[in-house]
Amino acid sequence: MSTQTVENGRHRVVVIGSGFGGLFGTKHLKRADVDVTLISKTSTHLFQPLLYQVATGILSVGEIAPATRLVLRKQKNAQVLLGEVTDIDLTNNTVTSRLLDQDTVTPFDSLIVATGAQQSYFGNDRFATYAPGMKTIDDALELRGRILGAFEQAELATTQEERDRLLTFVIVGAGPTGVELAGQIAELSDRTLEGTFHNIDPRDARVVLIEGAGAVLGPMGPKLGGKAERRLEKMGVEIQLNAMVIDVDAFGVTVKDSDGTIRRIESACKVWSAGVQASPLGKLIADQSDGTEVDRAGRVVVEPDLTVKGHPNVFVVGDLMSVPNVPGQAQGAIQGATYAAKQIKAGLKGQAPQERKPFKYFNKGSMATISRFSAVCQVGKLEFGGFIAWLAWLALHLYYLVGYRSRIVTVIQWFVTFLGRSRGQMAATEQWVFARLALEAISNGDDEDAEQLAAALGASTNSRVAVDKAHTDAKAG
Repeated sequence: MSTQTVENGRHRVVVIGSGFGGLFGTKHLKRADVDVTLISKTSTHLFQPLLYQVATGILSVGEIAPATRLVLRKQKNAQVLLGEVTDIDLTNNTVTSRLLDQDTVTPFDSLIVATGAQQSYFGNDRFATYAPGMKTIDDALELRGRILGAFEQAELATTQEERDRLLTFVIVGAGPTGVELAGQIAELSDRTLEGTFHNIDPRDARVVLIEGAGAVLGPMGPKLGGKAERRLEKMGVEIQLNAMVIDVDAFGVTVKDSDGTIRRIESACKVWSAGVQASPLGKLIADQSDGTEVDRAGRVVVEPDLTVKGHPNVFVVGDLMSVPNVPGQAQGAIQGATYAAKQIKAGLKGQAPQERKPFKYFNKGSMATISRFSAVCQVGKLEFGGFIAWLAWLALHLYYLVGYRSRIVTVIQWFVTFLGRSRGQMAATEQWVFARLALEAISNGDDEDAEQLAAALGASTNSRVAVDKAHTDAKAG
């Protein structure tokens, strides 16, 4: 175990997480008389709203996930540590992180926790094996492999029933991610892949968007939700509302309708975008603070200044904080982290915690893209859709991309994709799809037949042997 030490006596700020909250909080402390240590389990700053474009071959990982060290290279008071945080001690003011088998203890005077959220399967975590979410780079690359792999397997299918199953894509959850992904899979099959296969017509692909509630893009209201629904249906997307997915397996999903009817949809490629769950660090923090609670999603119910009770030096921001009327979007994380950094700097100038003004969220609106040239946008009471909304969506996302190179390359890729038919990132490997099964077999060591599961998901013999070997080794260990 190693311990991070600072010998200059300056105020020590530890930031956990390299997403929007962590990065903006760190950068806002650039000129402060502090030493900042950013701890993250990934080496990149992920622009999560564009993950679906990695999954559908529009952008590469590099455009949306620059290395955090390179982003902060010119910030002399910032240090980046790679590792997963395993403990936060609010009594001794330390954070413990682990990289491989090495633990590192980092002391702090102020703490900003911005660890975000992960996919929630509402207690059915086994669904993740068959329906990955869209929260990480690994998720996006795995999904790209599954989407493209489904078309490749359909080309080789010997029965119409198997071909139909392989060409059916199910997206669970009609929020922004689900809508954007459904639209891009439809465009991928109708435009990019048209004419590229001999035995199948990719345009025959069936894209099914399932939503447990009664509307598409529910939080954006009926007007914009209706616009998105009509546009998706025009593209051939099959929208099923008031439908709950009650089971997911390798061959499809089981759906329960509002009238109690239970039915099956046979599908090889499924995606889960139906809910989020906060990082477990939220409960870890709340348990150490007398009177602090977490909500149903595991988010910390913070004080008006985004701190936890009894610890005015510990800020919780982004998807990990529970604040009324603050959505789990990038703007909430950015504004929360910026506010926390301002309070830390004010404290260095002598401001007492009780003198802090409460955090106020400024709603800059929300938007979602549906297809090329079509999006919906909500700014205050103003609601609009179509081409103008799509241009606004492009401009906003370009603005928040980190680095001029990423912006330039992204514009080029968008130009090629949206004005033409090709996509620049259509590479996919079998390892992207099945490596996770091997890792799960190693970590779980349960009795499930991993080789049979991999076969059901379409793995080659070599991949099935690798997964089965990992499962056997795990049991033997």
